[in-house]
Amino acid sequence: MFKKFFDLIESGINWFNQTLSTPLWDITIVLLLGVGLFFTITTGLVQLRLLPQSLREMWSGRVSDGDSLSPFQAFTTGLASRVGVGNISGVATAIAIGGSGAVFWMWMTALLGMSSAFAESSLAQLFKVQDKDGTFRGGPAYYITQGLKAPWLAVIFALSLIFTFGFAFNAVQANSIVEATHNAWKWDAQYVGVALVVLSGLIIFGGIKRIGGFSAKVVPTMALFYLIIAVIILGMNISKVPAILSDIVASAFDFSAMAGGFFGAVLSKSMLMGIKRGLFSNEAGMGSAPNAAASADVKHPASQGLIQMLGVFVDTIVVCSCTAIIILLSDDYATSGLQSISLTQHALQFHVGDFGLHFLAFILFLFAFSSIIGNYAYAESNIRFIKNRPWLVLAFRLAVLFFVYFGAVNSATIVWDFADSVMAIMAMVNLVAIVLLSPIVWIILKDYQRQLKAKQEPTFYVDAHPQLKKYNLDPRLWKK
Repeated sequence: MFKKFFDLIESGINWFNQTLSTPLWDITIVLLLGVGLFFTITTGLVQLRLLPQSLREMWSGRVSDGDSLSPFQAFTTGLASRVGVGNISGVATAIAIGGSGAVFWMWMTALLGMSSAFAESSLAQLFKVQDKDGTFRGGPAYYITQGLKAPWLAVIFALSLIFTFGFAFNAVQANSIVEATHNAWKWDAQYVGVALVVLSGLIIFGGIKRIGGFSAKVVPTMALFYLIIAVIILGMNISKVPAILSDIVASAFDFSAMAGGFFGAVLSKSMLMGIKRGLFSNEAGMGSAPNAAASADVKHPASQGLIQMLGVFVDTIVVCSCTAIIILLSDDYATSGLQSISLTQHALQFHVGDFGLHFLAFILFLFAFSSIIGNYAYAESNIRFIKNRPWLVLAFRLAVLFFVYFGAVNSATIVWDFADSVMAIMAMVNLVAIVLLSPIVWIILKDYQRQLKAKQEPTFYVDAHPQLKKYNLDPRLWKK
């Protein structure tokens, strides 16, 4: 019975991938880059001007009162989902298919996307709601409902996020853990899958507060270890770095290998893979991080917008670049025939011997497992938005655990294609929404900058902005 159900799900996902993936991405690419450029211009390069301030906001928000997440915990919960397989396996796949130039387009996606991340997370803070127990909930489903007065579109977004993060992305994380542990220790996929189901279940049945606490402890530690290894490799090969960077830029504009789809005559494989894997990794504009951003207790919506903007920078410009350098500094990355985590493990083995193979398997387990937890946190918030019933939350948790196992025992191709397809739907809905709500983003940013310039601690009072009265914001929040 279980096998028949399993095979039915696999067949449905295969049909979905083959039928819809290409047309969905034709639209998503235009929206992703266009909206990022739109907010970059209309906010006056907020991602560059206020980047130092985002560091101050993140560091000063380490303590939380009550049951809500602190800004730092919300940041690390968001980072738990961003920093993971996309930084290690996704970068390797992008380079293997699109060449070194794909790294350049990952950078561009992140730099433009930082402004989109500021917009979506600031909106999530403004439109958040508070539960009876004092915790905050919010995200695109909430600002679409209140801001755009389109609850039907909010439900579509919530469903797309549930499928993307609760199911597809968690399948990718589990699949990568299986590949890495098999390469290093020859562990059997089925046993690893069962172990991941058990470990994930222990965490997700503990609720959002435990998720935030787990992420705040694990994410900084694992990221630090990975960065240390990358810096060591960089120091060992410092003389080669200028040539690597030059090759990344030059290859970015090599149109000899064209992508498919409607934009096949315009986009190279380098651009397409860089944009796809950039979005998978940093999620800027996708509508995921705002769910964590809304759960933070801050005095001004822009504060958490800046913190989540910083998450995009750390994810792609720092961590993804480390992976790219590790791979590109290995002599045979272009001829090895490897992709995904196997290519990154092979590159680390080239630099530091067998230690690299085992080290990356362990680190990837931490990255991917924390991503499973962060992904679940996002999806649960949207389940509760649709219908906050205990039985539904329980059914959703069981479905999440099913897809963790599904990803562990299935092929990398099907789970990655599934992730690409569903995240395109989710991103399209959110990107349209934040553009339509852009006047509110400008109000939030202007108010924050005014107080910052006056050397005040930015505090947002909705009563000071009569134009926001029509949105019926939570009466317990943002009041004098």
